[in-house]
Amino acid sequence: MRIVRFTTGEDPQYGVLAGDLDEYGQPEPDAVVVALAGDPLYVGVRLLEQQHRLADVRLLAPVLPRSKVVAIGRNYAAHAAELGSDVPAEPLMFLKPNTSVIGPDDAIAYPRQTQDLHYEGELAVVIGRICRDVPVEQATDVIHGYTIANDVTARDLQRSDGQWTRAKGFDTFCPLGPWIETDLDPQHFVDGVRLQTHLNGDVVQDASTADMIFDVPTLIAHVSSVMTLLPGDVLLTGTPEGVGPMQVGDEVEVSIAGLGTLTNHVKAR
Repeated sequence: MRIVRFTTGEDPQYGVLAGDLDEYGQPEPDAVVVALAGDPLYVGVRLLEQQHRLADVRLLAPVLPRSKVVAIGRNYAAHAAELGSDVPAEPLMFLKPNTSVIGPDDAIAYPRQTQDLHYEGELAVVIGRICRDVPVEQATDVIHGYTIANDVTARDLQRSDGQWTRAKGFDTFCPLGPWIETDLDPQHFVDGVRLQTHLNGDVVQDASTADMIFDVPTLIAHVSSVMTLLPGDVLLTGTPEGVGPMQVGDEVEVSIAGLGTLTNHVKAR
C-alpha cells in the first residue's frame, strides 16, 4: 500500500495511491488517490469514497514526524572512505529536527552560512508505533513503511563545527517522499535495492541497499536501545558514495526501486 499526504488546495489529507508504477517507478497516468479518514498512523486505514486523479493533487511530505528524525552516518563503507572517515564499529546516530522536513517538489533553501551544500540520497524508515528496546528479530513489528529521503548537509559546517546539528538541521534539509510503501519487508533491502541520485539529470549516486553496513532491523534495535521511538518518527539509514555539491537552481532526484522518485530543487534562502 502506498500512503500519501496531499492537498487539492485545501487542508492536507491522507490517501492511498492506487494504480501501477511504470518501469521507472513513476505512477501511470491513470493513477488516482483514494482519500483516507485521517492519518493512518492513528486512525488506521479507513477509505473514503472521495477520489482524485493524481495529476490534480499536490503531494506533500508523506509523514510529519511528531517527535524526531534519527539519522545514521557512514552506513556505507565507500561513503565513509570518500569522506576520509573510518567505518564505525556501531551505528553512528545524529538527529535532524522535524522542522527540516519538506515534501516532493518543495525547494531546498541554500543558507547564507554555507558555501558547500550537499545532497545525500537515502532510504528512510517510518516508525509505526511507540517502542523501546526492540529486538532485531521484532523490528518488522514497529515499521509503518518506507520512503525516500535526502539528508541535505552543509559540508563545510559539518567539518568546522565538529558535530552535525547545524550542518544537517536547517529548515528544508530533510526532503521526504513521494509516498510511504507499507508492504515491504526489511529483507527486501538486505537482498539489495537500487538507489540512485540524479543532479540535473546526471547520475551522481548509484548503489545498492545491500551495501549498507548495518541493516534496518539492526538500526532499529540500536536506536531504540537509546531512545523511545514514537509513531511517525523517521529513521534515515545512511547514504552511499557519490555525495557532492548542489547550487541554486539545481534539481536533485533520489530514486529507490519500488519507492518512486523524490524530486526537489535548490533556491537561495
